[in-house]
Formats: sequence, C-alpha cells, structure tokens
Amino acid sequence: MNDATEPSLPSDTPPVASLYDGSLYFNRELSQLDFNFRVLAQAQDERVPLLERLKYLCISCTNLDEFFEIRAGSLRHAQDLGLLPGSDGLAPATVLSRIHDRAADLVSAQYECWNGVLRPALAEAGVRVLSRDSWNTRQKRWLLSYFRDEIMPVLSPLGLDPAHPFPKILNKSLNIVVVLEGRDAFGRAGNLAVVRAPRSLPRIIQLPESVSGGPNDFVFLSSVLSTFVDELFPGMEVKGAYQFRVTRNSELLVDEEEVDNIALALRDELVGRGYLRAVRLEIAEQCPDDIVRTLLENFDLNENAVYRINGPVNLNRVTQVYDLVARPELKFPPFHSRQLSGSEAMFELIGRGDVLLHHPFDAFTPVLELLRQAAEDPHVLAIKQTLYRSGKDSPIVEQLIQAARNGKDVTAVVELRARFDEEANLGFADRLQEAGVQVVYGVVGYKTHAKMLLIVRREDGRLRRYVHLGTGNYHSGTARLYTDLGLFTAHPEIGNDVHLVFQQLSGLAPAIKLKRLLQSPFTLHDGVLKRIERETQHARNGRPARIVAKMNALNEPQVVRALYRASQAGVKIDLIVRGACTLRPGVAGVSENIRVRSIIGRFLEHHRVYWFGNDGEPDLLCSSADWLERNLLRRVETCFPVLDPEIAARVHAETITNYLEDNLNAWELQADGSYARLEPDPGHPPHSAQSALLASICG
Repeated sequence: MNDATEPSLPSDTPPVASLYDGSLYFNRELSQLDFNFRVLAQAQDERVPLLERLKYLCISCTNLDEFFEIRAGSLRHAQDLGLLPGSDGLAPATVLSRIHDRAADLVSAQYECWNGVLRPALAEAGVRVLSRDSWNTRQKRWLLSYFRDEIMPVLSPLGLDPAHPFPKILNKSLNIVVVLEGRDAFGRAGNLAVVRAPRSLPRIIQLPESVSGGPNDFVFLSSVLSTFVDELFPGMEVKGAYQFRVTRNSELLVDEEEVDNIALALRDELVGRGYLRAVRLEIAEQCPDDIVRTLLENFDLNENAVYRINGPVNLNRVTQVYDLVARPELKFPPFHSRQLSGSEAMFELIGRGDVLLHHPFDAFTPVLELLRQAAEDPHVLAIKQTLYRSGKDSPIVEQLIQAARNGKDVTAVVELRARFDEEANLGFADRLQEAGVQVVYGVVGYKTHAKMLLIVRREDGRLRRYVHLGTGNYHSGTARLYTDLGLFTAHPEIGNDVHLVFQQLSGLAPAIKLKRLLQSPFTLHDGVLKRIERETQHARNGRPARIVAKMNALNEPQVVRALYRASQAGVKIDLIVRGACTLRPGVAGVSENIRVRSIIGRFLEHHRVYWFGNDGEPDLLCSSADWLERNLLRRVETCFPVLDPEIAARVHAETITNYLEDNLNAWELQADGSYARLEPDPGHPPHSAQSALLASICG
C-alpha cells in the first residue's frame, strides 16, 4: 500500500542547489497523517487476528481525531497569525487544503474497511454489529423499549427557533440534526431540532441473546437514536434525521508568563476545552446540502472542513466490542512479561551493576518495586521523580505518597501540560501536595518531558544515588502497550547529573555542566549534531562511518541537514521512524545513503535509541526525546549513555539489528513520499522484530 504525501521526486533528480531547498523536506503534518494509513493497513491484514484488526481500525480513527484536535487546530491558529512556512516552504493554508484531501482519502478507506471487510468478517465469526435495515421485528421491539426506558429519559431535544438558538456542541459528541414538519403543542411550526447524546449513554449497545439469538450482537447508539427519534416529537413528522459530530481545537494555550498560578490557569482552560474553535465537521452522507451549510455556518467552518460519513460518525467507539467479546482466538495470544530476578532487593541488585528493562517484554513491576522498597527503607532519605503521564490511579503516585508519609523528602516534577492528561495530572498533583510531597510544575515555557527517578540512600556512612532513566512514561498501563527502555544504575556520575537536573528544575539554578547526560534545551541538540558531524568526518577521512537512530518522529531542520551532509560524505544511515518524518531519502547527491523505515506492529513503537559507529568505538544513547524541534529546543529532555558493554550490546541487538531485519511489519519511505511495505526476499525467512522479542524475552 503506497500513500504519497508530496509530489514525486524521482531518485535520479539532479542534486538540489541548497540543503535549504523546500523540495528536500516533507511536510510534518501530512507525514503524520499518512502514518494512519499504515495503522489502517494492519486492520486490512488477514494475518492479524480479527478483533485486533478491529482495534487497529479504531486506533486509526482515534489518531485522526487527535490529529484534527492538535495538528490541524494549530495550523489554523498559525494561519490566523500569518506565520511563515516551515522548511518545506508550504504556507498553512496550503497544508490545510492538502490535509482535507488526504484526510478524505483516509476516511473513505476507514469506512470501506469497516463496511466492506471487517463488519462482514466479524458477522461470519459470530460477532454481529447490526445495521438498522437488518433488525428483525423482535430486535426492533426490544430496542424501542430500551430507547424509551434507558435513553429517552436523559435526552433534551432542542427545537431551533428565535427563542432557542443553535446550542453549544461539545467536542466529538454524538448529535442528531432532525428535520420536522407540523406544529407542536404550542402551535410552533417545526423546522430543525438537535438531539444531543449525553456522554453517560453507552455508544455500543449489546442485545440480550434471548432477543437476538446470538451471544455477541451489538448496535450503535447512533442507529437507535436515528431510528426512534420521532418518539421525541409527538404530533410532528420527522422528515429526516442525520447524525453529526464536530471536532474542536483541543490545544490549551496558557501564556505562562502572564499568569501567577499555572495550575489555576489550566483549571480554567480545561472548563472550556470542549468548546474551543471547531476544525472539522463529520456528517451523515445523505444529509441535504442546505443543512450541511447551516451547520458549517454555525461552526464557522468552510467547505474543506466537512467530511461526509458512510456509517456511524463515531466509528472509533466500536472498539468497545473488543472488550465485550470473550473470544481469545480472535485476539493476539496473551504473553507474560519477564520478571526481574532479584527484584526483592532492588538496591542490592542495582548496586552490583546496571540493569536494563525492555518493555513490554520485561515487566514494569521492578520500577514500582524500587519505589515501594524506597518508601519503606529507613536508609532512604530522598526521592525525586518526573511525572509526565502516569494515569488517574497510578501506583507510582501511591508509592510517592507513602514515602512522604514515612518521612522521606519527596519531590515530584509534575508536567501539567501533558496533552489530554492535564486534568489527571492536576488531580494527582493535589493529592501529592496534601501528603507532603514537594510538587514542582517545571519550567515556564518548557514542558518537562524527561523520565527520571532519583533515590538518595545512606550506606556505610555515605550517600549513594540510585537512578532510573527511561524512554517512556511512568505509566504501568502503557508499559504493556508501548516498546520502551528503562535503565537502573548507581553510576556516580550519572547519579550526580540527574541530581543537578532536578536541582535546576526545582530551584531556578543557573546553567549546569553535566558529565554523562545530554539535556534539552541546552546540550542535546548540539550533542546530536556533533555526533553526526563526527561520523561525517570519519567518512571523509576514509574510515568506517555509520548512524542508526530509532525514534517516533523527525523534523528538526538542522538535524536533517546534518544527516544530508553525512549522506553526501558517504555515511550509511538507517532511521527507524514510527510516525512523521520530514527527511526525504533517496535523493541523488543528497540522501541516497539514507534509508527510513517505519515499524507498525502489535505494540506501539516508542523507544528512542541513537547509535553512532564512531570508527569502531560505538556511541549508544537512549533518550526521552525524538529529533523534533519541540523536543530538542523547547522541552526539558534527557539523553543517557549505556555504559555497560553487555547492556549496550543487548540494546543494539534488540532495538537496532532486530528492527533493521524486520520484513513483516516494516514500511520503507520512498523518495516520492510513499511508503512501501517490505516483504521477505526469496531465501530470507520472515522476521517480525516484536515477535522475536516476545519469543526471546517472554518465552
């Protein structure tokens, strides 16, 4: 499946005059949008278990929602402000126009997958999501009763007239616009009405087996509302009922330098988040044009913001079927993460040498166990931790609270602006403060995205620092779903570096000099550029030169240009980039030595690993940061070396060699912007990087 994001640039194109030429850069938003075609391809792949394919479809829909809430919303803001184009040279208005066309292709492919592939396949497997025209008399009678008893009492239909202007519509909520004829009890003429579905109502309704005849039969709430909406307007005739959904900008814009208390400011912003500026309208395919125009006018949208839908506007809600259906043969086989031997004595274990965890193949529980032991250990004096995404009921937070209650000095650097987790983070920040934890909200203007845990323990009359550094969040739930690396170490220099970073975050400290860690926004960007330049010089001097980097996204222009110069010098470069990549590989004279691949599998690829050959003395780093402008220049991030040779060899084998050998879940970025799915070459066995890790680590 090839999905072009930009006009074709053949690999035999003559070298461009400048590495600043816009033709050398893909647009970040369009590249991110195309990632969802690769996710959707998993839903279309018959090798994937059926209910997992359904889940991939829903993930692609949810990702598209977030894309409009954040990326498209930010672009409209940039357009309003008249901001200049980025490296690709495309103005925001041009990008928005291309987004509409590309997103329309994606939406069409999603509903084709649902209507033509997955829904029939699920029905054949005994999991039926019944359409309105397939309900039999018994099913319809039960659903009418359900509507009257469970749905209608919580609905508040609103007729539109001078006394009832168009209501506020909550972001991504399910709504029905109804066309009416006749007069109501007060003699008012019917025209249009809006029925809003409260979020308390289930979007997927399971029919009793005694009614439907099958154990796994479901209907969409939207179908029930559309069918029985006339019950809400007695004495009037319903001429049409059309579901719609509006997506709004969800990026909270708090001017931190203009507020006295960021927590209070965010609380105020969160109240209105669901009603920010509209960016997209999804509406039933058969809705008349005049009604669509009315909705567009109400939401202050133009024609390129509307998407006509052949199915439920909230298709991603069908993911509930995955959880409701107990059919293990239709899902990925379960796996058991490897437990860390010796974790009952974490300080002793880490004191003997560095320990690596590779999630989700290695269990996340040692991180929780280290905190639990630290909270109870009388020799532990202080605990410091960054929290970006931790979840609402986080065991991490509970352990920090317990540690504070046990008299430890506990500091938590809580990033309140973690997108879509602001409310959860505000909640547990309050709980931490109530328990006596010193809560720090990071640095004005810079999100704290670093993943660090520091424990100070008194041993034999001296203080020793124990550290955990990771590429992912301190979230035990996502640790089962994301691939990430975590390193436990008691290395004195790393411990001191982490201590200095915490001091800087909490104490308004001056610039610091770190011995082992690289840190954004100070040394990480420059450190990456210097390492790329070092490989470039090796190549120019005729020595071996190699770069392999794995990350989630790449768009920082200086890094891209440095990689182009390295390629021109002869450095062989492999980039494993899950999502957006603005670098254009395969351009003659510029990037023919660069390959870019994306891995889409059972788990979300999330670890960031940078490997530089360094003329036979490899330099291997792990980081919380992608090579994005925001991560390298506008966030607090950490990047840490893997110093133990055996652990470094393991990281290289598991995250680099293993992923470069993947020929089942890998997509290669072409010079024209399309992605080609790789297939095993003749004579080469099929290889899935994630499956290999499941087999070798989880057994």
